Amino acid sequence: MTRTYLIKPVLDYKYPAITHGDGIYLYDEKGKQYIDGSSGAVTASIGHGVQEVIDAMAEQSKKVSFVYRSQFTTEAAEQLAKKISEISPSDLNWSFFVNSGSEATETAMKIAIQYWQEKGMKTKNKIISRWMSYHGITMGALSMSGHIQRRERFEPMLENYPSLSAPYYYRDADQRTIEECDDFYAQELEKEILRIGKDHIAAFIAEPMVGAAGGALTPSDGYFQKMKAVCDRYDILFIADEVMTGVGRTGKMFAMEHFNVIPDIIATGKGMSAGYTPMAAAIVSEKVMEPILKGSKIVMSGHTFSANPQSAATCLAVLNYIEKNNVVENSAVNGAYLKEKIRELAEASEIIGDVRGKGLFVGVEFVKDKLTKKSFDRALDVVSRIVQANFEEGLLVYPANAGTDGLIGDAVILSPPLTITKEEVDELVRRFAVALRKVERELSKNG
Repeated sequence: MTRTYLIKPVLDYKYPAITHGDGIYLYDEKGKQYIDGSSGAVTASIGHGVQEVIDAMAEQSKKVSFVYRSQFTTEAAEQLAKKISEISPSDLNWSFFVNSGSEATETAMKIAIQYWQEKGMKTKNKIISRWMSYHGITMGALSMSGHIQRRERFEPMLENYPSLSAPYYYRDADQRTIEECDDFYAQELEKEILRIGKDHIAAFIAEPMVGAAGGALTPSDGYFQKMKAVCDRYDILFIADEVMTGVGRTGKMFAMEHFNVIPDIIATGKGMSAGYTPMAAAIVSEKVMEPILKGSKIVMSGHTFSANPQSAATCLAVLNYIEKNNVVENSAVNGAYLKEKIRELAEASEIIGDVRGKGLFVGVEFVKDKLTKKSFDRALDVVSRIVQANFEEGLLVYPANAGTDGLIGDAVILSPPLTITKEEVDELVRRFAVALRKVERELSKNG
C-alpha cells in the first residue's frame, strides 16, 4: 500500500505489521520475534493462539454471533454471567456486559448513582476518585480519571471528580510510616466527603493497583480497609476498577482479594477476554441490585453489542482455560520471580528507583537521582527511550506515568501473559537488561 487509511495512535509513525502470535510471542512481517512483555495493553493474559479459545469462537459462530439484548438472551451470555458470579467474591453476582473497560467503569458509575435514586436519594450523584488514576476514555470514565495528560484536551467538558492522593509510598513514606500514610489517605477521603456533603456522593472509585497513571502503584494491606471504613461510615459505595488487575493478573482472581475488602461493584475487562474479543463487565453486588429489582427493574445503560453471544462464548472459553490450567497460581509464582529478577537489576542500575507490584503486574520507576528520587526532565522523554530500546530488543513494555505530580516522571509496567514460564521470564529479563543498559549509556552521554 502506498498510503494508509487507518487512524493509528501516532499518525506519522510506521508501525510494523504483526502477522501472527504464539504463546507469549508475536511475529512481524519481517519475521522478527517480540516477547509480549506487556500483554499488549495488559490484555493478552493467556497468550496468543490458544486453540481451545479459537475452537470455542468457531463453534459459537456456527450457532449465532449476535442477538440484541433487549430482545433475547443466549446460553453463552447466561453461562458467562454464571461463571463470573462463581469467580467473584462474596455477593458480587450480577454482570452487565459491555465492550471495553471504559464502558465498564462508566456503567459502574451509572449503576451506583441509580442505586441511590431507587432508594429515593436523588442528590447522591457525584463520584470521588483519585489523582494518578485512569478509568477510561469515554467522557464519564475520563471525568473519574486523574490522568492529567489524557484529561487536558477535554478538561472544560469533564466533571471534577479526582481529588484524592493515590497510595505512593515510594515518595510519601519518606517522612511518614506506611500506616501514617494510610491514615492520611483515609483522612483526605473523609475531608472531601465533608466538603461535598455525603448526601451528594454516590461512590468512591479506585484501581486496586494504579496502572497507566502510576506504574503499578501498590497499596499496603491496610489501605483499602481504612478507605472502605470511611465509605461505610458515610453511606458511600465503593467501586473497584479491576479492568487491568482483574482475572488473575496480580496472582489472585481479583486484586482486591489481596486486601480483604469486598467492593460494591467491580469493573473488569482486558484479562476477561484475554484480547480474543472486545468485552468487559460491571459486576454488581446483591446489595446494589436489590433496590433496582424492587423498583424500576431496569439498569439504565447498554450498548448494541452488550452480551453478544460470540463474545460471551469467547470469554467463557478464556475463563475455563484460566481455571483448567492454574493460570492464576502461575501468575503469583512467576510474578514473584519476575519482580525478584527486576529488583536484582535495580540494585546495579543507576536509574531504576523503585520496583513494585503483585503477580505479573510489575511497575518499574526511573529516576535521575536514586537518593533524592528526583525525576528526569520531561524533555528527555526517558519512558519513550525505555520503550523504544526494549522494542528494538524484541520486548514490549507498557509506558506509565509517575513522579510527584503524576506528570513529570517515568515508569513502565511489565505484564506478560500469565502463562509465561520461568525460562521465558529469564529471557524477558535478559532483553530488558540489554535495553536498560543502552538507555543508561545514552543518558550518561547527555549528562
